[in-house]
Amino acid sequence: MQVISITQREAGQRLDKLLSKYLNSAPKSFIYKMLRKKNIVLNEKKAEGNEKLKEGDEVKLFLAKETIEKFSKPIMMGKEGKNRKKALNIIYEDEHILFINKPAGVLSQKAKETDISLVEMILSYLEEKGSDFSLCRPSVCNRLDRNTSGIVIAGKTVVGLQEMSRILKERSASKFYLCLVKGKIERGAFLEGYLTKEGERNQVIIKETSSSEKDLPIKTQYIPLACNREVTLLKVKLITGRSHQIRAHLASIGHPIIGDGKYGELKSNQKFQEKYHLKSQLLHSYQFVMPDITGCLSYLSNRTFYAPLPENFKIVLEGEGLWQHGILED
Repeated sequence: MQVISITQREAGQRLDKLLSKYLNSAPKSFIYKMLRKKNIVLNEKKAEGNEKLKEGDEVKLFLAKETIEKFSKPIMMGKEGKNRKKALNIIYEDEHILFINKPAGVLSQKAKETDISLVEMILSYLEEKGSDFSLCRPSVCNRLDRNTSGIVIAGKTVVGLQEMSRILKERSASKFYLCLVKGKIERGAFLEGYLTKEGERNQVIIKETSSSEKDLPIKTQYIPLACNREVTLLKVKLITGRSHQIRAHLASIGHPIIGDGKYGELKSNQKFQEKYHLKSQLLHSYQFVMPDITGCLSYLSNRTFYAPLPENFKIVLEGEGLWQHGILED
């Protein structure tokens, strides 16, 4: 017999989800069969699998040791993942969540099996600290494009993942980005429109009016912080969070982001690449303001988190005469 005692880390998830992680090589049909036959019970009682687990619950598996070993394969991080852990730039960490400053060039989540993404870097970092992923696998709650830097939030526990995912889905938090765009902008603006995805090219199109049910409404707000004749540093508030929204929305009004190979202007990009050896777009998720919340993350209510600008972004701003003392202070 094997006993799983539910801690705060695992609480909040369904029983069948926990069993799928613990017996990660077992078919779902096997798990549900064991539940029906009472070979797996919750708090000494028969369970269906849809029960939400609480701290202090006990799950008992009346299975042979060989059966458990057969269906429980250890999660291996791999040598390559371990070698990337030092790159993790942590802004804030507690028992439930992580705020990370993602560098440009790193995927938030892997697109193919051989990728090393921010998720693998997080797992490697937590594994080094002795975390066990057999019952709760940490993951990111939001994503940034590969070449966008800045704040990514990860959940270390089930409740951390669930609460931060809920906050992001409800759009109750405030998210601010910094970007350098082509052209001189002297006044702030509130932009509205519609975004349509083009799957084949992995691009989006911005429209002023909707012509299809595939068109998604978008809202983007910005204020200029500093400018010269050629470029402007903007602080952008992302009101809706669609794929490529900031990049495509600003490009649609004639102010593409410098270094953006997909929506940017080739001539401007080449100039900055030659002058500053720029390798990524100058778009950075800079500030995240938590809403007023209750529950397990209430201690984070109204907290503000910042991700310092990447060095290459600072170098460009200094070179363009736009890096001024106090420019990023609220």
